[in-house]
Amino acid sequence: MELNGFKTFHLLFENKKGLEIGGPSKIFNSDNYLPVYKIASKVDGCNFSNNTVWEGSIKEGEGYKYDKNKKTGYQFICEGNNLTPVKDAAYDFILSSHSLEHFANPIKALNEWIRVLNKHGIIVLVLPDSRYTFDHNRSITKFDHIKTDFDNNMQEDDLTHMEEVVTLHDYKMTPDIQNKESFRQRTLKNFENRCLHHHVFDEGLIKQLFTHLNIEHLYTDFAEPHHLIIVGRKL
Repeated sequence: MELNGFKTFHLLFENKKGLEIGGPSKIFNSDNYLPVYKIASKVDGCNFSNNTVWEGSIKEGEGYKYDKNKKTGYQFICEGNNLTPVKDAAYDFILSSHSLEHFANPIKALNEWIRVLNKHGIIVLVLPDSRYTFDHNRSITKFDHIKTDFDNNMQEDDLTHMEEVVTLHDYKMTPDIQNKESFRQRTLKNFENRCLHHHVFDEGLIKQLFTHLNIEHLYTDFAEPHHLIIVGRKL
């Protein structure tokens, strides 16, 4: 199942130390498309709260369970765009699977990820390809919009995109969401649950962000059913 492009870049992760934002994620397992976990020396994790929709109850400390055959990594409980507990250049790579779209201020988040990477550190972004998800009715976010959010120091309690998300969501693809009103009520509590997709990304937008942030684009790939995979290197 491993992607061909990833095979070329094994050495970027082998015996290296990484930080995962918003994980752990199945796509990085040993039997999946990007088997980073099994070749890394250690992976730490970062989640915004000690109780999340995806992981349930978690706590800070040496308890990040990312691979059953590895010692646990360190679990940070902090905002992914404010990694205060993490020193500069502490990691060889950053992993982010279906996480960046949940940030109201993606440039702020990416700046923090760059800060904690060492020279030539690697960023692996796995994003929903909106063509195959409930976001398919939404337009790709413009780079200028994301840049304005950064310039205005947009905070994570922002609900600017709520009406767009609720109106254009394809409810046929999410049977767990009963109707627009229940979705609206969940979205109003986004600062607590972080389920909202603030922005919609494609390869072109990520490349613009990489160029703006001085990240070298290494490769792009797609994994079924809806994973857009983009890898970059800090310059």
